[in-house]
Amino acid sequence: MRQTLRRSCAACAKSKHSCDLGTPRCSRCIKRKVHCVYANVPLTAPPAAPGRENGGSIRPLDGSGTLTGYRFGSLDPFDSYPQTRLPREHVQRLIHSFLHKIAFQYYPLDLSTTSNPFLISWWPLALGDPALFHVSLQTACLDEELLAQKGFQSSELLMADSVALLRRKVEDTSLAVQDGTMNSVITLAAIEFGKGNIKVSEMHIDGVKRLVTMRGGINSVRQTSPLTARMVSWVSMLVMGHPQFETQNDMGIGDGIPPIPEWQLGSTALHRDFSDLSSIIDVDHAVQNVFIRLRSVFQRAQRIPFPTTRLHDLTCFVVHRLLLSASDTANDQSSPITECIRYAIILYMFIVHGTTYYSHTVILNTIVTRFMEHLKRLESTPRVYDSLNVWLLGIGMVSSTGTIHYQWFKERARDMAASLQLSNWNDALICVKSVLWLETLQGEDIFRSHWDAILSAPSQPEPLDFPVGISPNGGSTSIGFL
Repeated sequence: MRQTLRRSCAACAKSKHSCDLGTPRCSRCIKRKVHCVYANVPLTAPPAAPGRENGGSIRPLDGSGTLTGYRFGSLDPFDSYPQTRLPREHVQRLIHSFLHKIAFQYYPLDLSTTSNPFLISWWPLALGDPALFHVSLQTACLDEELLAQKGFQSSELLMADSVALLRRKVEDTSLAVQDGTMNSVITLAAIEFGKGNIKVSEMHIDGVKRLVTMRGGINSVRQTSPLTARMVSWVSMLVMGHPQFETQNDMGIGDGIPPIPEWQLGSTALHRDFSDLSSIIDVDHAVQNVFIRLRSVFQRAQRIPFPTTRLHDLTCFVVHRLLLSASDTANDQSSPITECIRYAIILYMFIVHGTTYYSHTVILNTIVTRFMEHLKRLESTPRVYDSLNVWLLGIGMVSSTGTIHYQWFKERARDMAASLQLSNWNDALICVKSVLWLETLQGEDIFRSHWDAILSAPSQPEPLDFPVGISPNGGSTSIGFL
C-alpha cells in the first residue's frame, strides 16, 4: 500500500482546495500556472494490473441527480475515487452495490434516484473523502459477506482502514467537523451496534456529539447538511436508547431538532373542542400539546400529503420531544393516562414510520415494556372502555407482534372488544380514527389483521409478524439497516 491515500495534487492539498484530479495537470494548477504533482496518480491514468491495490471510480451524477454513463466492470468512463487495499474489481462491485442497493436500503424513505440523498449528497462527498469512502464500501461489503456466509475478511480490512483514516481527520479540527467525518462516525456507530459491539458504538456516539457541539448544535448541522443531521439525531437515539439532543420549541426556536412547518400550524388546534375525547383533558400539558398538534398535522396531511422525508423528520421530532419529557423512574407522579398516551404516540410514530433508516427494534421493545407498565397502572383505576382504549390496545398489538408481550395485549383487546360490542374491523377502525390516525397506503392492513383475529371465528389464523425491524444481535442482516 502506498504511504498516503491522498488523491489531490500537492498544490491543492497544501491550499486545502478541491482538486479535479486532471492529468497531467489539474485545472487549478493550469489556471495558477504552477507545478502539479500527485502523491498518487489519479485513476484517469492507465489502470494497475489486476489484484494490485488500486482505486477506481464511477461517473458522477448529472445535473438532475441521476447516474449517467455507468457501465459496471468498465474502466474508461471512470473518474477517480480514493484508494483502498481491495482489488479493483472488488471495489467496483461494492460501489455498484452501494449505489444501486445500499443507498436505497439506508434511506428507503426516498426511492427516487433524482433526490435520494445518498446519491446526490453522500456519494459525491465520499469520492473526495477517503474515510467516508471506506465506510461506504464497508456497508456494502458487510451486506455482501453476510449473504455469502464466508467470513468478514474484507469488511474487517475496510473497518481497520476506516478507523485509521478517521483518526487522522479528528486530529485536525477543521477536518473533524466536516460532514464527511460526521457521516463516517455515525455510520460506524450503526455498524458496531448492528454487530452487538454496544460499547464501541456508544463511544462513536459520544464522539459525534462532540463534533455536533463544535458545529454549533444539531440545528446548525441541519442548515448545511440535512442528511447528516437526520442520521446523527436518529441513530444516536436508537443506539443509546434515549434522545441525545434537545428539540426546538413549538415555534422553532433553539439549537435542537426542529419541528416540521406543519407543527407550528397546529397551534390553532389547541383551542378546539375535544369533547369527543374527554380523556385528553386529564393528560399533562406536555403530552397533551403533542397529541393535539399531531392530530392537526395528520388531518392536514389528508388534504396535503407531505413528503416521506417530512414523515421521518416529524417522527424524529415527536419521539425526541416525548422521551425527553418522560420520567426515567417507574414511580413517576404523572397520571397513568398521560403516560399511556405518551408511549402509544411514540409507538404509533414508529409504526407509521416503518422499519426504514436503521432498525429500531431494540428501542421499540423498551417502549413496549414501558407502555405495558403504564397500561397496568391505568387498569387499576376505575374506567369505562371507549375509543381511546381501542386505539391504545391496537397500537400495543401491532408494536408487540412477534414478542412475548403480544398475547398480553391480545387478551385485553379481546375483552375490551366484547365490552364495547365491536363486531368487525370497521367498528374498530371508526374508534381508532377518532383518536389519532394518519392515512397511509398500508396503515389499515397493518392493524386490521390483528382485529380480524380477535373479532372473527377462533379458527382465524394469527396475523403475520409486523416488520418492526431486525435485532442488532441477529437476523438476516446485522449492520443496523434493512
